[in-house]
Order: sequence, then structure tokens, then C-alpha cells
Amino acid sequence: MDALANLLYETRARGAVFGRSVLNPPWSLRFVGGAPLTLMTMLSGTAWVWPDHAEPLRVEPGDLVIVTGSVPHTVADAPTASAAIQVHGSERCLTADGVDVTDDIRLDLRTCGERYEGSSMLLTGAYQVGGEISDRLLKELPPVLLVPGEDRHHPMLELVAAEVRQIDPGQQVVVDRMLDLLLVYTLRAWFARPEAQAPGWYRALSDPVVGEALRLMHDDPARPWTVRMLADKVGVSRSSLGHRFTTLVGEPPMAYLAAWRVSLAGDLLRATDATVASVARQVGYADAFGLSAAFKRIRGVRPTDHRRAAVADAEAALL
Repeated sequence: MDALANLLYETRARGAVFGRSVLNPPWSLRFVGGAPLTLMTMLSGTAWVWPDHAEPLRVEPGDLVIVTGSVPHTVADAPTASAAIQVHGSERCLTADGVDVTDDIRLDLRTCGERYEGSSMLLTGAYQVGGEISDRLLKELPPVLLVPGEDRHHPMLELVAAEVRQIDPGQQVVVDRMLDLLLVYTLRAWFARPEAQAPGWYRALSDPVVGEALRLMHDDPARPWTVRMLADKVGVSRSSLGHRFTTLVGEPPMAYLAAWRVSLAGDLLRATDATVASVARQVGYADAFGLSAAFKRIRGVRPTDHRRAAVADAEAALL
């Protein structure tokens, strides 16, 4: 696996909230309490999207948009529109004065609107992501990014639009995988754009030397890698790899590997009850002391403190 594949493998849709909104002007939707990552597109009609305190961005049919973070954002038919409907997750839709209109505008399990015909159709998919690995990807993205519509996206969008119009067995899995594919398409297209300022590790994936070193580390992070071992594997000198890696990625190979191991450990500590010693061995440290030292150096906290905070956050989210 390369670095992007690793990040995307962990940032996957599971029980994705996927739906369409059939709209007629004037219309405005404000999404509050949103997911950490939302993918959206206009199947028909144009729109404007903006998070609170940001400039509106015009969205044409077929454009793919990613909104990151849980900050409320508005999607409307005009850049100056005030929010007419507030969308709270997948559960409730309220008017600006707080009247619950969920039952009035829900046409079926995945469709909202006054009727099935409209001048605009908005398709949204929300990712309930969390954890250290997902955060590494999200922090590289702006609050809103847009990839203009491309021909290669259209067949997938047509499949998604058809899927959300019906209710079939196993549909949630189908919808989740479709959302994953759209996310991969969008991120690859975004990082290829000059305004994206793609992170060093992404740009380095195309380098025959550094890209291979990154793949080796991501394929087997628990291996006791040294710069010498990596250099031998990719067929260059130790000094050459160190210089080239640092120039392209922005940090030395061992610093990158340590940060990746700590991210992996952070998710294991959050999601399992494995001991710190067990987690340490899984990510490439000989014992709990080695992992604790790396965790403290990189995150400023001990692994046990990280686990305790993760548990507290999970309990608070349930309240």
C-alpha cells in the first residue's frame, strides 16, 4: 500500500448517510452538527456552498465537493441566501424558527423535498470518521474543496443517483462502497490540482526512490526499519535516500515512520483493549517503554493518557 491508500483504507464509509434533496428556488439548506467529512455534488442545477465565516463557492452540475470538519455549512441557490431549512444529521430538518418539518419534506428513506421533480438535485454523503489515521488525511484538506466535473465521474454519479432512488437488500453496503469510490476519485483529482498544494508525502509517491521507501514503511510498519535497510531495498545509498526523502517529504525517513507508527498506535489504543505493550509490538516498538517515549515526544502525552481521553470523548459523544 502507498501512503494515500493506507489513509483511505482507514477513512472508509461505514453506515454512510447518503441522500438526495430535490429543490426548487429559492432554496437554502444549512447543515449543522455535520460529519467530519461530507462529499456532495449537484446532479442538476447549480448551487453555492460555504462553511460559516467563509466565502461562497459556486458548484456546477457534476462538480465534486468535499466539506471537512464539523463546522456548520450552507448550500443554497444563491450566495446571499439565508438558511431556510436546518439539517441536523440524518434525523431532523427544522425551519429557521425551529419548526420540525422532517416528516413534511421526507419523500422516502433517502430523498427529501416537496416533490420528486425539481430544478435542482443535491446529492450528499456523510462520513462518520475519526481516529489518528483519518485525522492525518483531514488535516491536509481545506474546509471546502471543489473538483470540476469530469467525464470519468459521470458514470459513477449516474449509478449513485439510481441507487439512492430505490431500496434494495444490501443497499447500505453498495452505497458505502460507492461513496468510497467517489472520495478516492475526488481526492486524487484534488491533489493533482496546483491550488491543492499537495502534502510532501503525496508528491513523493511518484518518485521511484522515495515512493518505494514510503510503500515499504506502510506495508510493514512493524519491521525494524533503518535508513540503511530502506536504502538497500530501493537501491541507493543511505545518504542519498535520507537527503532525497527529507527534501520531498519534508522530514527524515525515521521521523516520518515514527509519526506513522504513533498514529497507528493511537487508533489501536482507541479501538481495542490491547495492552500498551501489545500495541507497541504491533506498530514496531520492542516494548511499552519504546512506544511511550515516541508517543510522549510526538504527541506530548503518554499512550495511557491518550486512551483515557479517547474513552472520555466517546462517552461524551453518547450524551
